Amino acid sequence: MDRRHFLKHAGALGGGVALAQLGILAARAQPAATDYKALVCVFLYGGNDANNTIVPIDSAGYASYAAVRGRLALAQGTLLPLVEASGTAAFGLHPALGGTTGLQGLWDSGQLAIVRNVGTLVQPLTKAQYLAPNTAKPASLFSHIDQQHQWQASLSVSPSDTGWGGRLADQLASLNSGASVPAMISTAGNNLFVTGSATQALTIPTSGSFALQGFDNSSAGIARLTALKALLGVDRGTDLLDAAQDVMTGALASSAVLNPILTNTTSPVSGYFTGLTSEFARQMLAVAKVIEARASLGVQRQVFLVSLGSFDTHTDELDAHNTLFGDLGAGLAAFHSAMTGIGAAQQVTSFTLSDFSRTYEPNTNGGTDHGWGSHHIVAGGAVKGRAYYGTWPTLALGGPDDVATEGQWIPTTAVDQYAATLASWLGANPSQLASVLPNLASFSPATLGFV
Repeated sequence: MDRRHFLKHAGALGGGVALAQLGILAARAQPAATDYKALVCVFLYGGNDANNTIVPIDSAGYASYAAVRGRLALAQGTLLPLVEASGTAAFGLHPALGGTTGLQGLWDSGQLAIVRNVGTLVQPLTKAQYLAPNTAKPASLFSHIDQQHQWQASLSVSPSDTGWGGRLADQLASLNSGASVPAMISTAGNNLFVTGSATQALTIPTSGSFALQGFDNSSAGIARLTALKALLGVDRGTDLLDAAQDVMTGALASSAVLNPILTNTTSPVSGYFTGLTSEFARQMLAVAKVIEARASLGVQRQVFLVSLGSFDTHTDELDAHNTLFGDLGAGLAAFHSAMTGIGAAQQVTSFTLSDFSRTYEPNTNGGTDHGWGSHHIVAGGAVKGRAYYGTWPTLALGGPDDVATEGQWIPTTAVDQYAATLASWLGANPSQLASVLPNLASFSPATLGFV
């Protein structure tokens, strides 16, 4: 096993904490940045039904929607209108995503945009091309694990050992020279999205202590720590052993820095999450605490990963969405209020990813089956909000954007374009984008301008 693969699979340190941070200072082609920016990826595991996330509210559009969705149709009067800059509202949010204190409030303040019909693609694709033999299409469409990996890698024809968040951190590593913690932090475990070739994610807890047990400030604890540090400096000389020792050394250093930040119950950002008890809210609070401490950590570019699931709603979708969207809307709204409160609103952008959307036509079990193209949420002070980007699919069973007859929309925007827009905002130049997103040249325009 070589160093890179060892680091990718490095495991539990200190009560489930995992770190592989070799190479954090590897690239030095660019001077360290003087400003701060962060991307927060919210992965909705299971395949979120975007058809009930953003719903037509005009008379004709809603009537068509209700006729197809049947018992899954949301009541027209409950939908939260998304009033565009023009003053009109053709679409509304699922009510559980929150009104003026939730995602509708972020939209109204210009801090939220919708990117339409995004999905995994090898090249731009029409229905005729999809149906033609030998057309290049993503591998294993409609498979959870394969589509999760393709969204996270932005590569749709072959497996990848790295994700686009990881490759982005690799390219921007030199902007973080002098950082005391890794540029990538995950509350969702060691995950493909935050796996780079040289840069790996630090996995942090959402509760409890972020430290090895038995290494407290007692005389015995101090003695143990001193002995462990001494052991980590001997018998070096092989890639595997050196990597293991460097990972442990990095874990000790990072936990020493982050433990007091994460366990601080009087942090100013904590007040924005008062009353929120979901695991998703705890993840967003942990990320908010790290960003609040950005000046002391010395990191100028960060990539975070949080997750929420399961959106695999083959049954009982209405109840599942009420719970999941309640957590998502409240957690995101609290997080962005916190960012405004600490003066970081313009510097932090969150965005959603998911396996795929789901069929427009419900199944017979009160749910929906696996789809393809999906609508996604981007939020933050730098977002050019109250607007839609990309193209709506034709919402018609068997229509020009339907793979077959159930409403599985062929994407009109590629994951590559979505990712490139976010990566460019974080600081990647065109040549770096080519490394982060190898298939980006297949699509035009390369970026979508939503941030």
